[in-house]
Amino acid sequence: MKKILIRADDLGYSRAVNYGIFDAVHNGIINNVGVMVNMPTTIQGLELVSNENIDFGMHTNISNGKPILPAEKVLSLVDKNGNFKRSKVYWDHYESGKDDFVNLEEVTAEIDAQYQRFIQLVGHKPDYFEGHAVMSKNYIKGLHIIAKRYRLPMLDFSLSPETPTPFKEKTYFKVFMRSIDKNYDPFSVLKEMSEDSEQDVIPMMVCHPGYLDQYILNTSSLTIPRTQEVDMAMNKKTREYIQNKKIKLVRYSECK
Repeated sequence: MKKILIRADDLGYSRAVNYGIFDAVHNGIINNVGVMVNMPTTIQGLELVSNENIDFGMHTNISNGKPILPAEKVLSLVDKNGNFKRSKVYWDHYESGKDDFVNLEEVTAEIDAQYQRFIQLVGHKPDYFEGHAVMSKNYIKGLHIIAKRYRLPMLDFSLSPETPTPFKEKTYFKVFMRSIDKNYDPFSVLKEMSEDSEQDVIPMMVCHPGYLDQYILNTSSLTIPRTQEVDMAMNKKTREYIQNKKIKLVRYSECK
């Protein structure tokens, strides 16, 4: 059988995102969900999917909402209001070659605090461990430090779909994340994944399913693609395609 992994990022981002992820899981095909542990609606999102048979990942977040630690302990990560700096700030610095404002000690401490919150909320270690929407050398170093400290299954960054992403000891993923593409069609991406012939690499579709509320419209550049991905996950033709093509939707915990 052709193996494909599909995951949903951003549980906890907002109430509308939470309901969209719930539909994509409960009424759809998604069986891996990444949790933002620091957001005001995280608990509500976890309550929605608490009875679902899915893997939970730690979707480490330093660009939305407030940190777990007091703002004065992570000054390099927050703005004057104590909120995380937006992802554009990180990306602008990274692309300009001035990736120097994130303090390694501070970001590592915040990632550790988010990990402790994940354990408190979910009740077990994350089935996978990765980062949300930010490019920063010290952020990535911090993720690796915490992954090593607690022996977590780290899913590393890969900016190029042509570069396989390592996971655990024997698994490599080919990343498909096309939600920012013009004329995005998630079902077409699923078909492309099913036809991918690369050996010993599992196609991995990174989705951000969700409905839209004012918070998302105010804080995220990703809007309509979220609703498209909910529709794809729940659509009858998607299930029929997966069945007809004999596709196995794998979970991170099944990978070695």
